[in-house]
Amino acid sequence: MTAWKALALAATFAIAATGGAMAQNRKVTIGNTLSATDIGLWVAHKKGFFRDEGIDAEFITFDSAARMIAAAGTGELDVVAGGHSAGLFNAVGRGIDIRIVADKSQNVTGRSSIKMLVRKDLVDSGRYRSYADLKGLKVAEAAPGGSAQPIVVKFLEKAGLGYGDIEHVYMAFPQMAVALQNKAIDVAIPAEPSVTQALRMGGVVAVANDYDVYPVHEVSEIMYSGKFAKTDPELARKFMKAFLRGVRYHNDALGPNGEFVGARGDEIVAIATEYGPFKDPAVWRSFILSYCGPDGELHVPSLKEDLDIFRKLGLIESDVTIDKVIDTSFATAAVKELGPYKKN
Repeated sequence: MTAWKALALAATFAIAATGGAMAQNRKVTIGNTLSATDIGLWVAHKKGFFRDEGIDAEFITFDSAARMIAAAGTGELDVVAGGHSAGLFNAVGRGIDIRIVADKSQNVTGRSSIKMLVRKDLVDSGRYRSYADLKGLKVAEAAPGGSAQPIVVKFLEKAGLGYGDIEHVYMAFPQMAVALQNKAIDVAIPAEPSVTQALRMGGVVAVANDYDVYPVHEVSEIMYSGKFAKTDPELARKFMKAFLRGVRYHNDALGPNGEFVGARGDEIVAIATEYGPFKDPAVWRSFILSYCGPDGELHVPSLKEDLDIFRKLGLIESDVTIDKVIDTSFATAAVKELGPYKKN
């Protein structure tokens, strides 16, 4: 077993393309975390958009995107679907070819997939009343140097606290709800649908959103391994085209406030229920997804700010810059072929 497979969760699975994978299709391995914002990938698979491009998609589930970097660096993983991390920037700084190629999700004001959850007993007792009361509490994040870490830093900065003023615990998003219930942790920073899972279990309070400290925050991306991007750039472009078709199909199902509407909305909820970790459609209807860009456009300023925060925490080993990590050529080519997004 290779090292990256050892890091992957037991829930590793391959899904044949809708209607059966054709013999001439090329397999593309996709690391994901079963986050709600994987919806574009799920739709692209379910609707046959990958198949249309001659792609047989294999989804491999990890507990965080930070865990996927080693596999992408060796080329054993073609695509990473998840948040950027200090590990990603360090890998690129060491000369490993991994590229952020498109947006997967952004938290914008009013639409956030990430919330800060605090145990209700701490709120009721007055132990937690504001960000300043985070001091000394056990706070759960997905992984050291993960994309949620800058959010935690910014919450702490609001109260004049430093990153060392809290106790850090690392676990996968779905585990956070149980840990809060068991009082193994005090605070969690999960992403949807794990936020809603925790709220439905009870005993927790959502006290803040990502956008309270980041009005626009690029939180997760589509990344390509250098091997995938260089050895078959045409296949990499086709993958991007299929992915953006999936994101656009999802965007067409949304009302003005990001809610699912109409028959298309029902279809998207059914797809999320089939592919995602929660099998109750009501869960997927109970929250608003963060913004998934239909043209794959990245919010570069917040990526730069996250890199700066990682560097201030002493997590960055080189003088790597955002420009060395981003490659928008595949998204640009796909949008040129598809045309700019217009809501149907």
